Amino acid sequence: MNIRFLGAAGEVTGSAYLIECAGKKILVECGMFQGKSENDNSIPFPILPSAIDAVLLTHAHMDHSGRIPLLVKNGFKGKVWATTPTRELIPILWHDSARLMQEDAEWETRKNSRKGLGPVAPLYDEKDVEKAIKKLRSISYDENIDVLPGISVRYRDAGHIIGSAMLEVTINEGDETVKLAFSGDIGPMKAVMERSPASLSSADYVIMESTYGDRNHKSQDETRQEFRDAVSNAIRSGGKVLIPSFAVDRTQRILYEICLMQDENIIPKNIPIYLDSPMGAKATAIYKAHVDFLSTEIQNYIALENDPFSPDGLQVVASVEESKKINEVKCAIVIAGSGMCNGGRIVHHLKHGLYDNNNHVIFVGYQAQGTLGRRIVDGQKFVRVAGEEVRVQANIHTINGFSAHGDQDDLIDWAHNFKTNPTYVITHGEPESSIALSEKLKSAGNKTFVPKRGDILELISSGVQTVLLHHASEKQKLEANIKAALRDITRIAELIEENLTENNVESLTPLILSTRTLLETARKTGIRD
Repeated sequence: MNIRFLGAAGEVTGSAYLIECAGKKILVECGMFQGKSENDNSIPFPILPSAIDAVLLTHAHMDHSGRIPLLVKNGFKGKVWATTPTRELIPILWHDSARLMQEDAEWETRKNSRKGLGPVAPLYDEKDVEKAIKKLRSISYDENIDVLPGISVRYRDAGHIIGSAMLEVTINEGDETVKLAFSGDIGPMKAVMERSPASLSSADYVIMESTYGDRNHKSQDETRQEFRDAVSNAIRSGGKVLIPSFAVDRTQRILYEICLMQDENIIPKNIPIYLDSPMGAKATAIYKAHVDFLSTEIQNYIALENDPFSPDGLQVVASVEESKKINEVKCAIVIAGSGMCNGGRIVHHLKHGLYDNNNHVIFVGYQAQGTLGRRIVDGQKFVRVAGEEVRVQANIHTINGFSAHGDQDDLIDWAHNFKTNPTYVITHGEPESSIALSEKLKSAGNKTFVPKRGDILELISSGVQTVLLHHASEKQKLEANIKAALRDITRIAELIEENLTENNVESLTPLILSTRTLLETARKTGIRD
């Protein structure tokens, strides 16, 4: 029995953990790499997707679910388990991702054509998304199911976004039983939008996120006041408030906070509020359909016949043309995706608003390294936005207290619920965050370690104190990449052969013959007859 760390090790994005036992392989998460690691999405999977028996998904966010369509495209045939709200959110996120990748591929293809280079294909397309959606299966909180012989799982509420879960995975192999707890993304202990995270008490290994493992958020009261001050000051100055926002949870939280500000007469009700995120609008509809998953605070607000996600003056922007017209409005609140400014309509608003010192940009979520949002938050005076160099003169605010992630104190409190002296495997954090959380847990007498991508942890039954960790060497990683690439070459060759026609044979001939020559050279270089 072992677990291999395929992502979210030494970084926040790309969550993926492979469990191998009793001849079975289960993938927990299959997330998209974002920011500085974005190019890693095109690296072939280190294991044949068709060899994976099932996928367990904690929640819908793309850094946890975004490569599942690629997994299906490359041969995965099993089921993908998730809660019902997650199943409803996922098609929105996946289709949007496929659309953006198609647009990027078309742009790259046009650029390549001017250089005499070949076309660029997206990582996956709408058809792959539809195939992946058919693999989804629902599981309820606290329900215990056997996903495969000898492997059972129970989903618990993680309090992160609607439908988010932590997993209790029990593995039986021969006479050995090992229990793993996957935290997923842990919400704050005192939440506004979602319910508080469930307490887990038993596990041999706890695979635990550490996004904010090195710091604490401000209190909810301080956070609300900071947000209210920023919005009020921007409106008084006659400028715009630009809020890059994740479509799921953060958009709904901002809409709710604006409702409260209007209720308390902190801002006038005639200020235009633009929700310039088609995906955010769809996600909001799902939140409205599943209010029973939300916090007591939200449900009490609804009980008073209020709509927590529809402030006065709200305009849901559908078309690109409507979005561009917002440039003509001097004073407004604009909520737009994406949350890290690495795509979506917020990029357009930043291009036309960052230079104006009357405007305020409020970051209400985590900004991964390598993203435009991170560069702005880090204080760069000039940033490249949509191909243009823009001077940053707007007022910049960073409000971490709205985060759907727990802070260091929340993570420590959650970890201390375990009564079985588990080993804490610290993942899903930048190195300084993961190390800080690890040291904090160790100082309290806990066993911890922080894996790197590619590491393999041998799973030992309870009572054994030693942790066996195998670090994958660079040669092993290269070997795995080569094997995966060769499998891809075989698959692509089969597709080309199936679709070979009189119309494309002439254009394909030089490419295919060149490829054969390269492969033959590789064979002669590395293999003796």
